[in-house]
Amino acid sequence: MDTGRSVETSAHWGTFLVDVAADGASVAARPHADDPDAAPAIGNAAAAHRHPSRVARPSVRRGWLEDGPGADDRRGDPDEPYVEVDWDTALDLLAAEYRRVRSTYGDAAVFGGSYGWGSAGRLHHAQSQLHRFLNRTGGYTRSVGDYSRGASLVLLPHLLGADGTLALRRRPVSWQHVADHTDLVVTFGGLRRSNTWVVPGGHARHRGSDLARGAAATTHFVALSAQRDDAWDELGAEWIGVMPGTDVTVALALLHVLVTEGLADEEFLATHCVGAEEVAAYVRGESDGVPKTPEWAEAISRAPAAALRDLARRMAAGRTLVNVVYAVQRGEAGEQAVWAALTLAAFLGQVGLPGGGFAHGFGSMGDYGVGLDDGRLPVVDQGRNPVPDLIPCARIVDLLTSPGGELPFDGGVLRLPDVRLVHWAGGNPFHHHQDLRRLRSAFRGVDTLVVDETHWTATARHADVVLPVASSLERDDVAAGAGDTRLRVSRAATAPYGEAREELWILGRLAERLGADHDEGLDARGWLERIYEEWRAAPGSPPAPDFARFWADGGLDLPASPYPPEDAAFAAFRADPVGAPLGTPSGRIELVSSTIGGFGLPDVGRHARWRPPTAWWGATDAATYPLHLLCNQPTHRLHSQHDMGAASASTKVAGREPVRLHPADAAARGIAAGDVVRVRSAQGSLLAGAVLSDALMVGVAQMHTGAWFDPSAPEVADCVHGNVNVLTRDVPTSTLTQATSGAHVLVEVERHDGPVPPVRAFEPPVLVGR
Repeated sequence: MDTGRSVETSAHWGTFLVDVAADGASVAARPHADDPDAAPAIGNAAAAHRHPSRVARPSVRRGWLEDGPGADDRRGDPDEPYVEVDWDTALDLLAAEYRRVRSTYGDAAVFGGSYGWGSAGRLHHAQSQLHRFLNRTGGYTRSVGDYSRGASLVLLPHLLGADGTLALRRRPVSWQHVADHTDLVVTFGGLRRSNTWVVPGGHARHRGSDLARGAAATTHFVALSAQRDDAWDELGAEWIGVMPGTDVTVALALLHVLVTEGLADEEFLATHCVGAEEVAAYVRGESDGVPKTPEWAEAISRAPAAALRDLARRMAAGRTLVNVVYAVQRGEAGEQAVWAALTLAAFLGQVGLPGGGFAHGFGSMGDYGVGLDDGRLPVVDQGRNPVPDLIPCARIVDLLTSPGGELPFDGGVLRLPDVRLVHWAGGNPFHHHQDLRRLRSAFRGVDTLVVDETHWTATARHADVVLPVASSLERDDVAAGAGDTRLRVSRAATAPYGEAREELWILGRLAERLGADHDEGLDARGWLERIYEEWRAAPGSPPAPDFARFWADGGLDLPASPYPPEDAAFAAFRADPVGAPLGTPSGRIELVSSTIGGFGLPDVGRHARWRPPTAWWGATDAATYPLHLLCNQPTHRLHSQHDMGAASASTKVAGREPVRLHPADAAARGIAAGDVVRVRSAQGSLLAGAVLSDALMVGVAQMHTGAWFDPSAPEVADCVHGNVNVLTRDVPTSTLTQATSGAHVLVEVERHDGPVPPVRAFEPPVLVGR
């Protein structure tokens, strides 16, 4: 292309370069020359920049414009037209609706839906901007937790205390610890290279892969997973196949070997833990009559008993790190796997040793284990929310469909408010959430759905008011992620598309109409200088130049975090459990939690247990849907972002999201590689393109999440593009954690021999003038 200039910009998949054509319209994206492991998602940025699915002008769904707010089954209809209006009209309409809802139903009737992945910038962070606006205009019903770690975020504070849980995230065992000290890493779930490309806020350079390669030179890895390639090749990981959802049985079997062969660290259990005797009795079968032997586990998980027995002995013979990836807890009773793995690590007695103990996140995020720094980064003050109402984020459908209902959560009961207005920004629930029939029905029941968006996503296509937002290539910002090496300037490459505006401006003008002050009279440049200078002046910040110098230099190198061995998580607790106790009732690791037991919950007890998921264990659906589908994060995009881009498109088969099948499962169904297939579950159906691989266990299929939802041919399938969330169940992990269980689901796959409808996921809706 005729390059006019190049700019450095940042996204959650890292910092990269954008070449802007001389005419200022088209762009090309390329990795930084010194990024050792650039993310493929960079290749999606160019196509997304001026794609036909961009939202050009404020748009109002015609049914809402003509008939007013209220429940409407036309919401989300592929043929429902939108009326393009000017900014004043859109903001006046929206301000009037905010006033109506707040005055009639109260501030809790507003739900602020933002999952925070919309922008990697420190200023133009959709979640921060929206929550600041809502707090300044009266407050809102909020969500807590996240889809990635929802179950463990509730469970672990009971077992490790709040600070101990934070230590697992902020100061975990590092890759350098593993390289220097660890003999064996045993990971429940894989260590995927693609996940190291992604960090909230992005990283200046990707370091995770290089650090992991270094660890592989000195450390042996064992991956307990249904996919052989769940750990990237360079780790040389030993694979033990485990059926999805059965990780607890494997952990209990390993515990059984430690207990019955005298390999447990009894001294550590006595001085640093609570409940070891009760757990051991359960593992031996004394409390329920079922010894948790490797043979017992093999019958459920299909992991060979001999391999598990040998693995347990190897774990006890050297320095061992037990890792649980985030995906393992995203299933029914998902918190039990995290609890069981922590219990296993405690019985080995190595918690707090350099390179040993327990980790929850290796292979799940690019900043995990690379040397996190505790220093704060520039942030926008969101203010205080005067409304106390909240939900766990995965229970959005329950909130919208059960006003006045009750939801058990973390030992208490939440009362669900009557939400009438939903304002969503920086996220796409059609990627994150499960059972899209339920989600669509819930959205159709609210009075008004407002979405701030760059593109006509499925969420935007269900909205009543769509506000066009400038993309990260169209606005200046400051970028950095946790543990980053550099606080950097992320410069706008081009002017905003159409009439798109920064959310700072949009919400500022909306706040003015509501008698509030969102932007305090500052434009984006003024805010960037303000948050930078506040950060620079804060105690503990590194030496930094003034904003003008920082901006001219393009960034500032941040001090390295060397991760000395004595700074490993739980080192102080290990050295002195009395003088440096955990924040639990006992001050120790609570393998048995009297607090959780005291909640009297029907599905979570005092310690880790095998609780067969009702969705598939012995279920009648198992005969109709005999394949176990794993639904994991994509390799060539972040979530659903820029699915129309070149990198994402390169993974498609017949223009649809691929489904991987074992050759034996494919042959039994007459399916060949490249066939268009129909995947069915009890919740819905989709079309996908078949890929065959013996890296899967027989009976297991796999699809990536994030294909844009396309309901344009319901006579063929609920989604003809391959969005797995039409298949997954919208049920909570448990009454304790209320997190998502969407990581796997029972399905059947069959060759689709009928007409194949076109994919319309990336087409904008019908747009008409007023």
